[in-house]
Amino acid sequence: MDAAPIIQVLGRRVRLAVIGGGPGSFIGAMHRTAARLDGRYDLVAGVVSSDPERSRRAAAGMGIDPSRAYADAIAMLDAESARPDGADVVTIATPNDSHHRYALAALDRGFDVICDKPMTNTLAEALEVVDKVRATNRVFCLTHNYTGYPMVRQARAMVAGGQLGEVRLVQVEYVQGGKADETDPDPAGGLPWRYDPVRGGPSLVMGDIGTHAHNLARFVSGLEVTEVAAEIGHVIPQRLVDDYGAAMLRFDNGARGTFWVTQTAAGVENCLRIRVSGTKGSLEWEQEQPTRLAFKPIDGPARAYTPNGPGSLPAARRACRIVAGHPEGFHEGFANLYSDAAEAIAARRSGGRADPLALDFPNERDGAIGVRFVEAAVASSRAGGAWTDARLDLGRRG
Repeated sequence: MDAAPIIQVLGRRVRLAVIGGGPGSFIGAMHRTAARLDGRYDLVAGVVSSDPERSRRAAAGMGIDPSRAYADAIAMLDAESARPDGADVVTIATPNDSHHRYALAALDRGFDVICDKPMTNTLAEALEVVDKVRATNRVFCLTHNYTGYPMVRQARAMVAGGQLGEVRLVQVEYVQGGKADETDPDPAGGLPWRYDPVRGGPSLVMGDIGTHAHNLARFVSGLEVTEVAAEIGHVIPQRLVDDYGAAMLRFDNGARGTFWVTQTAAGVENCLRIRVSGTKGSLEWEQEQPTRLAFKPIDGPARAYTPNGPGSLPAARRACRIVAGHPEGFHEGFANLYSDAAEAIAARRSGGRADPLALDFPNERDGAIGVRFVEAAVASSRAGGAWTDARLDLGRRG
């Protein structure tokens, strides 16, 4: 991917402002790297820390003009919306509890939005964002970045194309070991925002990685979860926040599924894995080996697909930057969402039409459905694992 299609449509790159993701933030650096990778954005403004002076220094260090290195997010939105050369789109990479406020403020002022997940902490807030996106007709991209991997897009296209037949089973897991140390049940030296239920949301593990697993299952299978029977809690004694979640799932076509997430599997790094089985075969993908998609048909030998390799589909090839046999991974998957959003933003602002393959990035609807799933899973767990309705009818995707 390159900047040429965007420049041809807009006559320039998309102008980006960022909120959050300053010094010490892993995900903030990912957002900025993703925006730069294909040359489709210019980073023009930012407020990257709650400390005004620290924010100004950090923004200047990112190459932002000092006059547009702001001390306050709302002040930045007001100032940029009034400039003839102001930002087009705002990235929100702040703690979860502020996503709702900044998203509404940005949309109200005419900005498109790229927001880190989860979209909000509550369903009521999520529905407000959905309504605001519809009312303003702006682009909203939610960075479930694993949907940007070429082989995940290949899997989605194969399912949609009928190569698996009717989907019957979905298994998804996201297993990490970063919180496995039992001698340190909660962080020392002050409470990080993720461990505060007011700021981080009702369930640490579900908001942090459970939303990714749920979104991946939906993205690949094309199905919606209708009911969930879950156990959500912690396996480290004396821990006060959730570090484990498991559930049985029922999907809207009658398929069954299993879901397992934890951050306490000692020695495991970042194992996001999915298997989708249909009447004609199964697909398997694992984030730690992201360039391989296994297809196991019911009536023939197993096949392995790779990015830009034999049998790769347009959805996968569009997400590739280098030739077959070379690895692409986390940065590139994240950047695919930014590139897709840039194409959608440019099309909206020019009155044109984006490539349909650019419009599969997660949006506000996916964000609200993810928040609804977390709430349903937590409610099910509190009810002893009772089957709980997880549906959320938002109508047709716009």
